[in-house]
Amino acid sequence: MTEKIVDQDVLLLRRKLDLLLRTGKMLVESSADTNRIVRNMKRVAAYLGIPDDKLHIEVSYTMLMVNVSDESHSFSKFQKCEKHGINMTAISEISKLSWRAIEEDYSLDKYEEELERISSKPRNYHPYVVAMGAAFACGGFCKLFGGDWIAFLLASICAFVGFRTRLRCIEFGINVYMSIAIAAFISTCLAFASTFLGLSSTPYHPLLACALFIVPGVPLINFVDDMVDNYLQVGMVRAANTLMMVGAMAFGIVSAIRILAIQDVNISNKFSELSMVPHDSYIVYAIAAAIAAMGFSMIFNIQRRLLWVVAVGGIIAVCTRNFVNFELGYGPVIGSFMGALVVSVIAVKAVHWFHVPNHVLTIPSVIPMIPGVLMYRSLFALINMTGVVGEVTNAVYNGINSILIILFIALGVAFPNIIARRYIAKDRQKFLENELRLRRERGKFIEW
Repeated sequence: MTEKIVDQDVLLLRRKLDLLLRTGKMLVESSADTNRIVRNMKRVAAYLGIPDDKLHIEVSYTMLMVNVSDESHSFSKFQKCEKHGINMTAISEISKLSWRAIEEDYSLDKYEEELERISSKPRNYHPYVVAMGAAFACGGFCKLFGGDWIAFLLASICAFVGFRTRLRCIEFGINVYMSIAIAAFISTCLAFASTFLGLSSTPYHPLLACALFIVPGVPLINFVDDMVDNYLQVGMVRAANTLMMVGAMAFGIVSAIRILAIQDVNISNKFSELSMVPHDSYIVYAIAAAIAAMGFSMIFNIQRRLLWVVAVGGIIAVCTRNFVNFELGYGPVIGSFMGALVVSVIAVKAVHWFHVPNHVLTIPSVIPMIPGVLMYRSLFALINMTGVVGEVTNAVYNGINSILIILFIALGVAFPNIIARRYIAKDRQKFLENELRLRRERGKFIEW
């Protein structure tokens, strides 16, 4: 009889660990930062009645491990994480579920049912709507880089084809990074073909923007978050994944440019002549930033009700960047940092208004500040070196500037969130302990 009771206890604990790992897996595969993954898993463990001092969680990019041990027993369970995407809605809903399960006394069956509902929930946008969002996001980039509205339309068309090509390649089982390279190649070739139409007064701007739907903004910002939070191993893997994506994108673009240079030998020089100074009013840049931010929001599967919020965030970020950069004269690095910082500080408060994680609001808002012109100038300078004095200096200068801008955007997003998290962590812990106490009083607490 005693052995039977022990066996039931072991089966119950295994089920709890399975639910805990499934929760963590969904967060990992939805591109949550590591701090959020651990925080949510510990909250779910508290709901499951697993003592925090007996719980050990290990997070890596492809594997989760949970161990529960006391003086006489130790149970471990592993969970493979294979499909990595970006799903901001899933991250938000899991966070809410972890609190709701405690407050509403969910049974294990009820929690599993809710977890399955989130896992099987279709994305908020049809694949072709997402492709259109990505396309207009690249068109918004084109306008931010100084193109006219015809160039905006041409860049959007080229990006739409490239985005759908990438999805088709992945569906056919082609390697993710090769799919990125193929998509970048096709988008760039189409953008170059559009220069012969003679419809735009800025015909080469679509080349700068048509492949930017590939920009790995979420992995980059998660990398900075993880490194600052001392999750070094996961952070370095995210950094390597980011570099692989950028490398694949560059490979596709370089391959296209090498072929296209046969038709236009001066194509690289035309990018160095593009002006970095805004020629349009703040209203125009605000519209372009809003379009780009909403487009990336669709790629990240953000809730429809938040699209206008992210659009406002994109406007604030870009207009702040332009003001600090051009009006105050502090340059693009400080300007981009201040744009990201202002948006992130506002989001620290806004998350309580809209009840979503910080990154749901901040990451799509700052993506429109990506320094596409500098990235392309550096890339073209590297692939077209002929031994002329100053070529290396020019390539390195543009490359370092673009890297610094991207890094400072990530830091601007990360720091306010990390600082605020440290201040509110104690309040959240007190709230959690109070909810668990009330649950015990109701007799609904699930014992380990």
